[in-house]
Amino acid sequence: MTTPARDPWAHLRQHTTARIALGRTGVSLPTRELLDFALAHAQARDAIHLPLDTDSLSADLQQQGWPAPLLLHSQARDRHEYLLRPDLGRRLDAASVERLGAAAAESPDLVLVLGDGLSALGIQQHGAALLGAIRRALSSAFVPALRLGPLVVVREARVAVADEVGERLGAAAVAMVVGERPGLSSPDSVGIYLTHAPRVGCSDAQRNCISNVRPAGQDLDTAARRLAWLLGESRRLGLSGVGLKDHSGLPLTGLPSPDRSAPGLN
Repeated sequence: MTTPARDPWAHLRQHTTARIALGRTGVSLPTRELLDFALAHAQARDAIHLPLDTDSLSADLQQQGWPAPLLLHSQARDRHEYLLRPDLGRRLDAASVERLGAAAAESPDLVLVLGDGLSALGIQQHGAALLGAIRRALSSAFVPALRLGPLVVVREARVAVADEVGERLGAAAVAMVVGERPGLSSPDSVGIYLTHAPRVGCSDAQRNCISNVRPAGQDLDTAARRLAWLLGESRRLGLSGVGLKDHSGLPLTGLPSPDRSAPGLN
């Protein structure tokens, strides 16, 4: 019996979860790779449509010692409208504006906002743990401690909705922790967006983004330390965005080697 030739690309798969060296059966992909792709696609779709369980998230946050978060909503009434009208996800609805006004704090240094974004799954799985890591990183980096505004959770949220939250609370800066658009290997990815002097109408060029935050990407503690470093520089320079470069020296990822040991299906 002839031994199949060794695939010269196969060893590269231990370094990445990208779809490389998939092999073939005749002129088609192996059955395992087709099934893996179908599963990844389904997980990405589910991550977009899965609703955020705010009760469970609030309980997780309070278990970590956070006060009960302010639960707000964008002007997008439901997921269908949120996906069709990105502009509505960037502004708060009237009830949320009223609720936020009643909770206004005295010019906080930083407001932390959690938003479901395009992956409520990412926020559900990592939101509370990431907020804990951020609190530890901020405590280590800032003496005296920062004045934090009320913790805010926004449903049907786009990144820019945090600008309105920060402006209405009179915050010096806002950090938006939001579910990122899922990829075919990352349905649970979270992004952090830091904006100095937030206000309605800020552009993306005025933000710093920390992306791919998840256990299989940029680990939570590293992302939190990066946010603390960027916030310190933002306060020193009086800006954020394209004028603020990340010279923290922190690693970009803590990605472990993927498990490729399972036998294939042909």
